[in-house]
Amino acid sequence: MSKENVWERFKSLTDARVALGRAGGSLKTAEMLLFRRDHALASDAVKTALDTEHLIEQLAPLSMPAIVLHSQATDRTTYIQRPDLGRVLDDASSSYLVSLPARDYDINIILADGLSALAIAHHAWPFLQVLIPLLGAYTLAPLVIVKQGRVAISDPIGQSLGSKLSVILIGERPGLSSPDSMGIYLTYHPRSGNTDEKRNCISNVRSEGLSYEYAAHKLAFLVTEALRRKLSGVQLKDTYDGQLLNYDRSKE
Repeated sequence: MSKENVWERFKSLTDARVALGRAGGSLKTAEMLLFRRDHALASDAVKTALDTEHLIEQLAPLSMPAIVLHSQATDRTTYIQRPDLGRVLDDASSSYLVSLPARDYDINIILADGLSALAIAHHAWPFLQVLIPLLGAYTLAPLVIVKQGRVAISDPIGQSLGSKLSVILIGERPGLSSPDSMGIYLTYHPRSGNTDEKRNCISNVRSEGLSYEYAAHKLAFLVTEALRRKLSGVQLKDTYDGQLLNYDRSKE
């Protein structure tokens, strides 16, 4: 096999920028144009606002009430420059949650734009279609949609709703090959001031990454274990893949 064919084989196995070739001392024109396209897509993903009205329409078949809240980051520029403001609800949102009747929910689910509203627009609905039936044994709080939200905003929301466990679906930082990757974080006993070691994460949920079915079943497993053991984060080890490997299909 020639050297060129070897590199082409590697290139077919990854979205990473390998085997780009060159024209003299520069990249080929086609590769440079592809780079500029992907950079533009990543930039647009960060700047694009979340279309909450369309998202609510998508989620209507779930027959779950939806609440739209906002962080203290008043606009996209502030959100990018002040990560701390994206972790805290604005006064109107906090007051609204406090006004809701007190309930004892097992789980609340949050959808937040994060650094890629495209991720939520593309993946939240098909993912929830798979996930919600897996959580039938638990009481679910109303769905919460947060504009300009960071991961940690799930803590005050879960605390205000009285949830044992908070789950947030959020747009991840775009890459040159993944402008719409969705991440999932779960936190047992959500409380303002929690730090990231109290969270479990499932990353790269998208058509080119983790499938909706795999991610939903992994999340359902972690949710069950977190509620059973009353913990999450570094104390909750993710043994889901190991259980799949050890599963005996002969018992079906």
